[in-house]
Amino acid sequence: MASPASFLSLESDGSDHRVSSMQKLGKGEPVDNDEFESWVKSKQLLKPDDQLDLTEAELGEEIPKLLSTENRHLPRNLVIYDFREGAYVPIPVPENTVTLLEFEGTSLHKDTTEAKEQISRKGTDDEAEAEAEAQEQEEEVQAAPEEEAPKKKLTNQFNFCERAALTIANPSRAVDTQTIPPPRSSYGSSVLQWVIYDSYAEDYAQQQREKEREKEKKPMLHKRDEKSRKDDKAKQTEEFNKRYLQACQIIERMVNQNIYDEIAQDYRYWEDPSDEFREEEGTLLPLWKFSYEKTKKMCVTDLCFNTLYYDLFAVCFGTLDFMKQGNEGAVCLFTIKNPSFPDYRITTESGAMCCDIHPKYPYLIAIGLYDGNVIVYNLQVGTKEPVYMSHGVNGKHSECVWELKWGPDMQDGEINFFTVSGDGRVFNWVLMQNKLAITTIISLFLDIDQVGGPDGSSLKLKGCGMCMVFHPNNPEIFLVGTEEGYIFKCSTAYSSKYLMTYYAHYLSVHRMDYNKFNSNIFASCSGDWRVKIWEDMRPEPLFIFDLGASVGDVKWAPYSSTVFAAVTTEGKVFVFDLNVNKYKAICIQAVVSKRKNKLSRLAFNHKLPFIIVGDDKGTTITLKLSPNLRVKTKAPKKAVPVDPHALEVQKLDRLLSLVRELPEGELVKETVSTVASN
Repeated sequence: MASPASFLSLESDGSDHRVSSMQKLGKGEPVDNDEFESWVKSKQLLKPDDQLDLTEAELGEEIPKLLSTENRHLPRNLVIYDFREGAYVPIPVPENTVTLLEFEGTSLHKDTTEAKEQISRKGTDDEAEAEAEAQEQEEEVQAAPEEEAPKKKLTNQFNFCERAALTIANPSRAVDTQTIPPPRSSYGSSVLQWVIYDSYAEDYAQQQREKEREKEKKPMLHKRDEKSRKDDKAKQTEEFNKRYLQACQIIERMVNQNIYDEIAQDYRYWEDPSDEFREEEGTLLPLWKFSYEKTKKMCVTDLCFNTLYYDLFAVCFGTLDFMKQGNEGAVCLFTIKNPSFPDYRITTESGAMCCDIHPKYPYLIAIGLYDGNVIVYNLQVGTKEPVYMSHGVNGKHSECVWELKWGPDMQDGEINFFTVSGDGRVFNWVLMQNKLAITTIISLFLDIDQVGGPDGSSLKLKGCGMCMVFHPNNPEIFLVGTEEGYIFKCSTAYSSKYLMTYYAHYLSVHRMDYNKFNSNIFASCSGDWRVKIWEDMRPEPLFIFDLGASVGDVKWAPYSSTVFAAVTTEGKVFVFDLNVNKYKAICIQAVVSKRKNKLSRLAFNHKLPFIIVGDDKGTTITLKLSPNLRVKTKAPKKAVPVDPHALEVQKLDRLLSLVRELPEGELVKETVSTVASN
């Protein structure tokens, strides 16, 4: 950028030259343009070496400067010792204004008291006015010669009113309207004494009737007022109880956190150091035990983790013994933040056999009962009454509801769930506005010869459903395990036949579960002591494990494609890792007493490395997996980075390629695996 001095010199020289040129043109003399151009070329602008090169946008940008009245150099942390307080107290920050000049004015308004006092001292108002008039006459005489130049009239600073602040007074106007005159008629009559008496008597009777009506209305209004007052008082009491309960729950959690502090530290940070010296074995660390006083004599029939809050899980209480059915059941929602008492408690009229929490709406919980009914609770509203409940003989299952699963929302956005029962039917329940709509998906039938009845007729045997699981990728496909030991692959699209029949077990199928990384692989357990691993559309199992006792539940781990766990009636928990050992479990641990308790259900936490197991005495135990039981797959250091999910899929495919039976004449292809385990 050029210096200001150079610009000034150029402009002044150029203007002089233009003036001289104009003078020459006015005189008629010729103008020498060459001389002007040579003079401009000789005036070169000097550019400093350290000058910045700015673009046109930067040159055109306006840089504002903000002026603030705040003095930022004032100290704001000055203190002084106060002998009364016995401590240092802060000094108020001084004001930002600085007074440079201050003097008192001499002008007074004539209507003020001070002005009136001054006038009274100098003279009366008339004398002041006479003096003012004389002074004005003198000023007029002096200003007579100067009348030619009009002066600007100054505004009165005391009696001045801004014109823009004045409002316009709308002028009044007459508005005439014309209407139809009211009807008129002439009436004449003679007013006698008895006419006056009759009119008074009729008016008195009318007043009496109105008083009776008011008396009848008052009790009703009084009752309504009392009812509204009671309702308002009940609402206020309920709101107060909610706030009080919330405060108590916070205090209870704080107390429990102090009581179980050591367990909480182990739950988060403790790892079994002995796993370093065991190559293919692991252990389970017991943490908390969850129980409820009113459900100690009941059996844990189902476990389900909340899909949003990983520390919250639901426990169903009922009984698996048909000869000892109780009159009621319960569903409790526990959290690991408060092991002493459940956060939510639901009491059912019959044993609660299964439950499921909606994956999209975690406050909706559906429960299947022993008497065939289903109920739905909204935890946001409360657990006193269900929002939906099945009714009638034809509106429920005729036998026990063994398993319940939420389905994906329908095309109209309606929420629905599926149930399977011992009556051999699979129902679809849709949550309508005021009721539950029921639809039969399939009636289970056994693909065997018909049996003759007592009257000589042939009967087709039905299957008794025991468990159900939906395909993780295709919501129309689901598996149903029966009491006869069969596993049927079904579809919600049609119910005339099965897609596949697995002759799985010799006794009833208790539970099934799909692999979290490969939807073609699923596991099943039964009362015949066995756990079997199946592949979709393959009639024979890939793996068979004999656990030596009735198996209550089996679940695949959410962190590994080859790890699954199972529980038995002998009180033992089995953890398998097929990538480590294809023949036996890498952890067998007794959790409860073999003689007194039996384990019935199992569930993996989706976020943290621990499982929960339930027994037949109403107790739920939390167990933490040691490092050897949760080994994750890692890619080689020199290989290209691969997604962990893809590594788990590769690990399972490599394992399955070793156990699959190939057709005759086909050879196993050599594959180079990039999967490595640490």
